[in-house]
Amino acid sequence: MLEITDTLSIDERELEERFIRASGPGGQNVNKVSTAVELRFDVRHSPSLPAAVRDRLARLAGRRMTDDGVLVIRAERHRTQERNREDARARLADLVREALYVPKKRVATKPSRAAKARRVDSKVKRGSVKKLRQSRPSFD
Repeated sequence: MLEITDTLSIDERELEERFIRASGPGGQNVNKVSTAVELRFDVRHSPSLPAAVRDRLARLAGRRMTDDGVLVIRAERHRTQERNREDARARLADLVREALYVPKKRVATKPSRAAKARRVDSKVKRGSVKKLRQSRPSFD
């Protein structure tokens, strides 16, 4: 089980891991050993997540989400397979935790009468400054 919070966890059977060759530094090791991890999680068909969390997770995932609703996380920061596995799982958990947060609804408000007055006063003041700066030719 991948623990997300005290009340939410994802079953190991819902996660699919593929080990692939990583790019970047590592000498000969990078050409021989498949240390990078591609973690796949089917968000759309996951029984572990509530529907609202699934929707927010799909929005948060962006390009990491396939058309089939599968979230793909690629981890290749570390030189060992085990550390990359842990990194991928931690990133998945963080993303799901972020999707658990329900954003507050924005309440539309109107500017107060005093705010409107301040705005108009500043515009009038600015206009008078510009008026004073205008050079007028004097005809003697």
